[in-house]
Amino acid sequence: MLATVLFAAEVAEEEVSKAPFYISAGVLVTFAVLLSVVGIARHATFPPSKVVGNGLILLTVILVAVTAYTSVITG
Repeated sequence: MLATVLFAAEVAEEEVSKAPFYISAGVLVTFAVLLSVVGIARHATFPPSKVVGNGLILLTVILVAVTAYTSVITG
């Protein structure tokens, strides 16, 4: 009985919180949905300029990188 309790305590200590991944994935999904809605609604004039388009690409790359990084570190 004591060994089971000690083993459970050791397993609990080794478990890493997945909250950073869930948060970053949620932000990425929300961004993707909003970008899709705006892009579909304003398809003729979206993005309004090349600078805005490049900024959206950069932001998307950053969000994907953060989500991938948090996925790796949280296991």
